[in-house]
Amino acid sequence: MDIIFHDIHSDKPQKQEYLIELKQDMDIVLSGIRPTGNLHLGNYFGAAKNFVKMQYENQCYFFIADYHSLTTHPHPENLQQNVRQILIEYLAMGIDPEAATLYAQSDIPETAELYMFLNMNAYLGELERCTSFKDKVRQQPNNINAGLLTYPTLMAADILIHHADKVPVGKDQEQHLEMTRVFANRFNKMYGVSYFKEPQAYNFNRQLVKIPGLDGSTKMGKSTGNAIFLNDEPAVIRKKVMKAKTDAGPTEMNQQPPQEIENLFTIMKNVCPEDTYQYFREAYNNCTIRYGEMKKQLAEDIITFCAPIKERIDELSKDDAYLLKVRALGAEKARESARKTLREVRQIIGFGNI
Repeated sequence: MDIIFHDIHSDKPQKQEYLIELKQDMDIVLSGIRPTGNLHLGNYFGAAKNFVKMQYENQCYFFIADYHSLTTHPHPENLQQNVRQILIEYLAMGIDPEAATLYAQSDIPETAELYMFLNMNAYLGELERCTSFKDKVRQQPNNINAGLLTYPTLMAADILIHHADKVPVGKDQEQHLEMTRVFANRFNKMYGVSYFKEPQAYNFNRQLVKIPGLDGSTKMGKSTGNAIFLNDEPAVIRKKVMKAKTDAGPTEMNQQPPQEIENLFTIMKNVCPEDTYQYFREAYNNCTIRYGEMKKQLAEDIITFCAPIKERIDELSKDDAYLLKVRALGAEKARESARKTLREVRQIIGFGNI
């Protein structure tokens, strides 16, 4: 078999050449992220760090879920900018557009068509019982749109369009993955075929790292004001860390730290040198810790950790031509898979050529 080459760094309009590794015998893995703001340390340690390793061991599709973000009615300029920023930050964290397929959801119109087909076989009761839908009804009672209700079918379309074997999901997405399996099985039974496979949750070989927030909560989030973003300036990082929630300090030797202090140690464990982490652990255990000193050191180590990623973000932000080539390459690779699936689905349903 001939190996086709392209070079997405080249400015030549003729045929480009890059190496496509033959991954037919590897699992297909898919993951998406909504373009609702900059990525933070939690995104890096909870997902992207593993994606970087995963992309060379699997056939990976990583997409920017801009269709999903429409449920919050973003302004067009904000949507466009957010998609661009997530693309930049994925690349800066180490996603290789030649090893993996990195694309914007809206660049694959076949996804919307499969979403429509799956909606025809999804039932109101099961969609209304979805935990995420009930949560959204409580959180935004003035914006209960159909996109929120049918979020699981769009997620299923994202997964099934590429026949994914595995999907890295958090606890809050497990129900949606189960519904994807339901929709896949229902399609197969309805049309008497064994077409869609049942995607499974991807279990990383290494333990998942959950980075907590600076406010004492157990999860760092984009919208909760408790996050360190990968493109934060050093002064911003210092200010955020120094404002992190603490207590009056330990009163007994080797006592269990409260949540807000354990959060700081968890972040420190992941970004600081081991000897630094152990120094402050011992200081806490013997009741000599000074939180101001601890926070200052933590801030500087976060800055050092994020520096190469931020430098790459700044470089990529200035290279529109490269970003356009990466997005076009991802769309081309993703649509090859999506077109095949839609052609076969249409034939199974009965929309084949007369």
